[in-house]
Amino acid sequence: MVLRILYILLLTLVIPDTYLYFKLMYRKERPLWAQIAFFLPNTILLLSALLLAVTESHTPENMTLMMIFFNMYMLVALPKTLFMMLDIIGLGLGLIFKKIRKAFTVFSTIISVSLFIIILIGMTYGPSHLVVKEVEYNSKDLPASFDGYRMVQFTDMHLTSFRNRPHIVDHIVQTILDQKADMIVFTGDLVSTDVDEMDGFEEPLSRLWAPDGVYAVLGNHDYLTYARYLSHKEQAVHRQQLRQRITSLGWNLMLNSNQVIRRGQDSIAIVGVENDGQPPFPERGDLKKALQNIPGYGQSASSSGFFKILLSHDPTHWRRKVLPQTDIQLTLSGHTHGMQFILFGWSPSCLFYPEWRGLYTENGRGLHVSLGIGGALLPFRFGAWPEINVITLHRK
Repeated sequence: MVLRILYILLLTLVIPDTYLYFKLMYRKERPLWAQIAFFLPNTILLLSALLLAVTESHTPENMTLMMIFFNMYMLVALPKTLFMMLDIIGLGLGLIFKKIRKAFTVFSTIISVSLFIIILIGMTYGPSHLVVKEVEYNSKDLPASFDGYRMVQFTDMHLTSFRNRPHIVDHIVQTILDQKADMIVFTGDLVSTDVDEMDGFEEPLSRLWAPDGVYAVLGNHDYLTYARYLSHKEQAVHRQQLRQRITSLGWNLMLNSNQVIRRGQDSIAIVGVENDGQPPFPERGDLKKALQNIPGYGQSASSSGFFKILLSHDPTHWRRKVLPQTDIQLTLSGHTHGMQFILFGWSPSCLFYPEWRGLYTENGRGLHVSLGIGGALLPFRFGAWPEINVITLHRK
């Protein structure tokens, strides 16, 4: 990760400081300690970037160091870079409009300070600001006995996000239990790089319970392909260990499979597929296999209106395969995180995912995308606060 973007890191650490030095300190009487203090933060970050690039391994310990580095990089380097870019624009405009130069410097300062505050909030307050979102979904295919059925969806834990703040996981678990849902579902990415991230978290996660069970699927990170310090054979062994440790929590891990839930004479099906994403993400979902043995499936192109809920980590699966190939009524996904940043309703996620948060419907069928809880690399969230979702089903 660091090695791939090393040139960008170096440029954004060196050029803004050089620009600001000539703007604020060059040919001005500044004490030596002030000049050292000016360059010290970016110098430390620069040396850290070089060290991480050389030693990068994606081990949990190394990931913790990377999180610290990127947090400090965002806090120190990004506001400086933004100020420099805006100030250069102001210089250009000042050549045309003489009076705008000073005003634009003030504007650049305000925007850069605002970015600093946003990053600080996202690093400190954001990761622990858990919200509960209520969602209602209506379907004519839902059996009468399941009208009012409540599920809690949570997703994208990325447990490495909480290595230094394990109390947050306790709070998440208790908040989920407080909803008193009929079922709990987890839609992938329990870890970021390796199975060892579960160490210390199995006890609180095993406390999750619901009358109709806890169901889970794998996300792209759960295949451990980001653990490049492991050979392919070791990755396979660790993947199996992760699956075993998930099932030892008392969760039902669904690997292209289904489970029928009954209420008297009525029933619905929970269907879970392995991650099915677009490259470079794993594409291992098998809808045909996952739908086998559901009443009515295989008798026609549909499952005869039998109500089905699909757990599929990647929301792009819905439009690529679920809509054209099945009659599944409701799909639950995660994956996007809302890029862990939303400002005034906008997120960079909308540039990459047509469906990136909340409930979407098309021809009576639905997709719900949760923003998730943890961070794949950075324990940072602003606007895209960590969330659990309480989904209530209603019969039309």
